[in-house]
Amino acid sequence: MYNELYAAWRIEVEEATLGRLTPDFYVKIVDYLNRIKGEKMLPDQKSVKVSLLKHEATNVVLMLEELLSARYRKMVETISQNQTLPTDSLTDEEAKMGRNFVTFANSYQKFTRDLLQGQNNQASIQPVVMPPVAAAELDVNHKRVALRFTKSIPAIVGSDMKSYGPFLVEDVASLPVENAKILVKQGLAVLVEVS
Repeated sequence: MYNELYAAWRIEVEEATLGRLTPDFYVKIVDYLNRIKGEKMLPDQKSVKVSLLKHEATNVVLMLEELLSARYRKMVETISQNQTLPTDSLTDEEAKMGRNFVTFANSYQKFTRDLLQGQNNQASIQPVVMPPVAAAELDVNHKRVALRFTKSIPAIVGSDMKSYGPFLVEDVASLPVENAKILVKQGLAVLVEVS
């Protein structure tokens, strides 16, 4: 799975067009990450295998963040240019999310054209029906914390889908809590007390 992720990541960061992923790509990635995390819990935490698994998990998360950010940007650009998303390149999850976004984009573009022609016919505006969202999904908290980097790292995509970095040793930055926890846990940064 690592090689499949690496190939997909390279296509997304090197090519201008949206790369093709299998419909179950993200399902396989989640299984792969869970398997790596499970193996990292081996009794001998100082073994070479555990060390390699930790580095592999770090690389997987960084590649996945960049892959997701690049794909999101390309999909938004495609839709905003009034083009349809290439459904044969999307995963099942992306296809579901894309339908609602395309409907919204089309409605907004029609609204814009009408408004520029001096028309504001609110009756013709169709509501975009979004699927029900669990309460836990609505309670997304994008709090940020200050970090001081203890190692240099390349740019990352935060949980808020914004790009951060690259960072050098001793750089200080404010990042989303979710990303900060990962960076601190990996020994790449330390929390900075802000008074």
